[in-house]
Amino acid sequence: MYKSIVIGTGPAGLTAAIYLARANLKPLVIEGIQPGGQLTTTTEVENFPGFTDGIQGPVLMDNMRKQAERFGAEFRSGWVEQVDFSNRPFKIRMEGGDTLEAETIIISTGASAKYLGIPGEQENVGRGVSTCATCDGFFFRGKKIVVVGGGDSAMEEASFLTRFASSVTLVHRREELRASKIMQDRARGNEKVQWALNRTPIAVVTDENGTVKGLQVRNNVTNQEELVEADGVFVAIGHTPNTKFLGDAIRTDEQGYIVVKPGTTETNIPGVFACGDVQDTRYRQAITAAGSGCMAAMDCEKYLEGSMVHDWSETLNK
Repeated sequence: MYKSIVIGTGPAGLTAAIYLARANLKPLVIEGIQPGGQLTTTTEVENFPGFTDGIQGPVLMDNMRKQAERFGAEFRSGWVEQVDFSNRPFKIRMEGGDTLEAETIIISTGASAKYLGIPGEQENVGRGVSTCATCDGFFFRGKKIVVVGGGDSAMEEASFLTRFASSVTLVHRREELRASKIMQDRARGNEKVQWALNRTPIAVVTDENGTVKGLQVRNNVTNQEELVEADGVFVAIGHTPNTKFLGDAIRTDEQGYIVVKPGTTETNIPGVFACGDVQDTRYRQAITAAGSGCMAAMDCEKYLEGSMVHDWSETLNK
């Protein structure tokens, strides 16, 4: 029996673990298949406060983990297969059959960026391929960029990247865009944005030194292949929250993101909290995730003290 179990070890989960451990709650932190979250696939992190010269993503996550361990957090590697929030103590069934029990749960399993699944993509993530314009746009100052996608996120990322790039080419497999009219108009009104519609991405192309040189695409009208030259390829086709393992144990929105009470990390289950990208459809930044991890730990502590009033769970469950 644990006072608190944290599921997930990105910036949100590790920050929650630090705060819980410092409160002498001795949390158990469950690491999944990617300990440290998406930042472990990032090279240089320059927008996390406190590091004037930047810091490598894996180093930042390792430092946060060691900090949590220093204060008494316990870590366990494994995959959560199923949860039971119907009764207290809450139960977590691990892969292999072990069942863990806790008075409170913090879910910080994040959201995974969707990828194209084409050759040259995964092996160049962090080395010319990115899914986060806010995180990596600065590194492409004065360079050519390709953005793949046709929704609001793609339009927003393309417009944002024009602050740094010499040009941004937006690639979409259809002629029609899914983005709202206002977002389309904003992108079309930007003279730095170029368009390569009706093109299906085939491969991320690199030179003999492994440097990204562009995106190979197929023209869906002529069926001819062509290279869209670029120094960086940004994939903006959405994110998938990592909530499948929860089943219907907790309330999520239509996309699968956990619904929390605004301004808190409270879910519709008293004693279960959510932080980081698993409940964030808007910001998805390391610093906002870490901040919400702090909130979750403090909410959790108040709940265990008996000072938290739950006056909204019935409304959420309707």
